[in-house]
Amino acid sequence: MNVLIIGGGGREQALAWKIAQSPRLTKLYIMPGNPGCAACGECVEDLDINNLAAIRVWAKKHAIDFVIPGPEAVLAAGIVDEFFDLGIKVFGPARKAAALESSKSFAKDLMRRYGIPTADYAVFEQAERAFAYLDSREEAERALKTAAATPLVVKADGLAAGKGALVCENIDAARAAVRRCMVDKEFGDAGAKVVIEECLRGEELSVLALTDGKTIAPLASAQDHKAIFDGDLGPNTGGMGAYSPAPLLTEKLLDEVVAKILVPTVHAMNNESRRFRGVLYAGLMITKAGPKVLEYNMRFGDPETQPILMRLDGDLLEILLATTDGHLDRMELKWRDEAAVGVVMAASGYPGHYEKGQTISGLDKFSPDDQNTQIFHAGTIKRGGKIVTNGGRVLCATALGKDLPAAIASAYAAVEKITFAGAQYRKDIGQKALKKLA
Repeated sequence: MNVLIIGGGGREQALAWKIAQSPRLTKLYIMPGNPGCAACGECVEDLDINNLAAIRVWAKKHAIDFVIPGPEAVLAAGIVDEFFDLGIKVFGPARKAAALESSKSFAKDLMRRYGIPTADYAVFEQAERAFAYLDSREEAERALKTAAATPLVVKADGLAAGKGALVCENIDAARAAVRRCMVDKEFGDAGAKVVIEECLRGEELSVLALTDGKTIAPLASAQDHKAIFDGDLGPNTGGMGAYSPAPLLTEKLLDEVVAKILVPTVHAMNNESRRFRGVLYAGLMITKAGPKVLEYNMRFGDPETQPILMRLDGDLLEILLATTDGHLDRMELKWRDEAAVGVVMAASGYPGHYEKGQTISGLDKFSPDDQNTQIFHAGTIKRGGKIVTNGGRVLCATALGKDLPAAIASAYAAVEKITFAGAQYRKDIGQKALKKLA
């Protein structure tokens, strides 16, 4: 079977690394891929992944049987619909179902209609109305003589590469966030509409599940670290590291998440004639009142995918095909007993302005065949025979260990072997879990 993976980040390399191990695979292409993906298959760098018409022609010419899109943008653009017309199988939701991630307001309205727990919210399409809403909240707080301002979250409605959710500790910060989205247009068209919601307090948790619209199969638990600095301080990023399993997700809590969030969401999408196939990713806040949805994603998370796939004991290609064909009930997902930890190495200045082109040293110390330690490339490029930085998140050093402390030690041991100018990374990936276990 000829398989095409679309994307060029750490998630896509992790998918390629696992799919390359399938006995059903004939030829693997990654478009555009990255220097790390080159060890798993053939990188296709001369096509724009947003040009679906060109990809259709290329896929037909190369007899592609199965397409696995990584980034959310191509799913939102309707790549599943495009290839379905060609008779080529694609893993992921169709355009209508992809709205669960591509429109925050659609997702929030869906949750409200079907009683899925989430934060209270309001949606605005004009900046003036958003400012007026914030003014009214400020007046209400003054009237009640509230001791402390209620924190809010301002979210760009559309896709903003994981950076469109702005946590605001007070009304002034919320006004500034609305201005960034709707006036300054920092997030482009994604910020033309905003969602303003209460800021939930608790501990964040990612729950990813495969679904074919009938069956739901949760993946191994994982916990991401969004903030740039240790202790969850500083601005949010696309993710600075993750570990699996996550002790926070007990069997009891998973049952609650499945019953109150995943099952109702799949049923809701079916009722709305938006059958969801692919990865249903629920970003949750575990509050005193129970789990509540922060956001949905419609694809594998990054960097959660890296440690999750290190632990998968089975043929990923078979599993994704069964999900696409509507036969997920025939599959049994199995996981290695070991823990896995991924630590992201980022460029200096990320998530703000950062430099590119820094030479990376130490990658030759790792083998693509190593089942226990992998360096997944997130933002790299080959130039002049050397691999250099080409993004904000540059690498994700991911390692297995007999338990979480061992996996943490192995991941950071891998990080210490790699150098590039200005490299930054969190030193506390997995520490939340150790505290929970203690």
